[in-house]
Parts: sequence; structure tokens; C-alpha cells
Amino acid sequence: MSQKLEAFLNENLEDLRGQGLYNEIDPVEGANGPIIKIGGKDLINLSSNNYLGLATNDDLKKIAQETIEKYGVGAGAVRTINGTLDLHVKLEEKLAEFKGTEAAISYQSGFNCNMAAISAVMDKNDAILSDELNHASIIDGCRLSRAKTIRFNHSDMEDLRAKAKEAVESGQYNKVMVITDGVFSMDGDLAKLPEIVEIAKEFDLITYVDDAHGSGVMGKGKGTVKHFGLEKEIDFQIGTLSKAIGVVGGYVAGKKNLIDWLKVRSRPFLFSTALPPGDVAAITAAVQMIMDSTELHDKLWENGDYLKAGLKKLGFNIGNSETPITPCIIGDEKLTQQFSKRLFEEGVYAKSIVFPTVPKGTGRVRNMPTAAHTKEMLDQAIEVYEKVGKELGVIS
Repeated sequence: MSQKLEAFLNENLEDLRGQGLYNEIDPVEGANGPIIKIGGKDLINLSSNNYLGLATNDDLKKIAQETIEKYGVGAGAVRTINGTLDLHVKLEEKLAEFKGTEAAISYQSGFNCNMAAISAVMDKNDAILSDELNHASIIDGCRLSRAKTIRFNHSDMEDLRAKAKEAVESGQYNKVMVITDGVFSMDGDLAKLPEIVEIAKEFDLITYVDDAHGSGVMGKGKGTVKHFGLEKEIDFQIGTLSKAIGVVGGYVAGKKNLIDWLKVRSRPFLFSTALPPGDVAAITAAVQMIMDSTELHDKLWENGDYLKAGLKKLGFNIGNSETPITPCIIGDEKLTQQFSKRLFEEGVYAKSIVFPTVPKGTGRVRNMPTAAHTKEMLDQAIEVYEKVGKELGVIS
């Protein structure tokens, strides 16, 4: 190894460890369900994005297995050569129906969606108005596009309107886009989509909503855009297939001409092998399950409300989440890491989230209850939180 590289790595890794910012990865031994095993220890799992419990659903596993027997384990090519299976077409038709749009396109990950869609439409002659708390994949997608990125204060509609007015009236840009998460994953709050749409209409802005944490969760499962009844007003609806859907991948939903353009200009679609057939079949079935019944959605919200009430009663700062995402905001990074470690030792897996994922001084342990948790599991988790919180002086 280059001596300069080794010195760079060692110095910076040690610095991260010293600040309590180094993230230890814990391999899970088995399925990522409501109870997981790490290092031979059974733990109540409060860190999964598997909102509806579909990642371990027996029916979906069977569908994936049967599909692999017929189609194999991989698609065999990129979508534009011969990697588009009839399964992909059916999936994208189902996603468009699910999101209330004319068409949809699937990608290998939600991160890929933002890298693909933003840079396929926006360029160096354009500007993007981006919420300051948008996901890292949005930030990287904006950078890749080479458009001018103009950050607006989080969910501050006065700031958005002022910056939209300035960008449009400057005459510097061919197109201006406003881009936001639908659900902000660190705090669980919702984007102010009705107000954003109003501002977009006033200034002819392209509207782009990344609903990774909203699909399957908001709008009786159909997402944050549906929650506000804005399916016809949002140009880009982005979602993942790895969170509430329970499998892997992502998608963009919108007008047919937008999807047609992404099929010929978005680089992850053009240059990455298509989603595997077993996954595609399981995804399609999972989406249909969400469309057919709100049972899992309702159970998710019941569990989320229950956990929130229990932690708030104990005196924890759980912020202002409007979704089942339940942060316990600790503040200090080292204390946050220590808090998470003690939860682990007591049988609860709830991962610490620190800078750069969240701003310095706002470290938190983020809890993600799912439809698969039982009340008994949540009661046990709340008891552990009380014990650790008092021990470390987070609550009295």
C-alpha cells in the first residue's frame, strides 16, 4: 500500500473513533425480522427499514423461489439489450398503478434512482432547489447533474419561495427543479408538499419527491404524495423497493414521456444489469398485497404510536415525528454511541445515528417499529430504554 494512503487512512480512522463517529457494522445471522441474532445473541430489532415485515413473508419467499426455478437467479443483461424480462414490464405496470401515474421505471436501488433521474433531466444550465435535510443520494444526484444546487432551509416555505423567485427571475437557468424527501428519515417529519406544489405552480418549477420512507407507510400505503392527494401534481415520484416493499431496488413514477426519456438517458438503467427475476416477482406480489389490504399498514402505525407513547412517557426526547420513525435524540455523539451499545447489551438493537448522517450535536438512536413486532416485544424494549436511560442520565 502507498505510504501516503496508509497514513491518510490510519489518521482519519483514528480521528473518527476519537470523536465517536466511527460506525461499527454488525453482521446479522439470519433473517432481518423483528428478532435478529448478532454474535449468537437474540435481539429485539428496532433498526430495520422492513416496515411491513414483508422481507420475511412466507408467500413472497415462495414466489421468489418458484420464479428462480423458471427464470434463473439473474436477468443476464442490462435492460436495453435483453435484460428486460416480461416480469420487469409487469412490475413497472404495477408500480404505475400503485403510484397513480402513467408509467414507471425500476432501478437496482433507491440510491440509483436519484443518481439516474436527476442527472438525466437537469444539467449545468439548470438549478435545483434542495431541502437542506435531503438524503445523501439526492445530494449526490444533484452534484452529478452539474446543475446549480440551491439549498433552502428545512421545510421553510418562505425561504423556498424567496429562492425560487430569485432563481427564476435571474434568467440564468433553463429549468428549475424543487426536490425533497417525502418523509425525512432521521426525524420522521413530512415534507410540506401542498405548499411546495403551490410554489412550483407559481414559478413553473419541476417537482421531485423522494418517497423512500413514505411508500407503504403514508397514504394508506400508497405514499406521501397520495397522502396529500397530489398524484397529478408531482412530476417525479421516487421510491425504494427495499423498505416497506421488503425486497431490493427502486423506481421512478411519472408521465409516460418522462419514463421514456429515463429509459434512453439515465445511466444506471443503461449500464447496470437488470433486477434479478426472483426479486422482481416478489416485489410485484408485495405491491399487490399493499394495494389489496391496509392490514399491515394499520399494524405498523399501531406499533409506531405505541412505542412513541411509551418512550415519551419515560421522558425521552422523540422529536416531532409524523410517522412510525421514532428518534430518541441524545445529542452528544459519544453518549449516543454508548447508549446504543448498552441497549444492545440489554437485548435491544437500535443503531446510533451520528454525524455526518445528522448534524453534529444531534446524535440519536433511531427506532423503526414494524408491523411484525408484537406488543410484548415493544414492552420489553421500552423497559430496556428506561433502564439504560436512567443509568446514563438521559432521563431521570
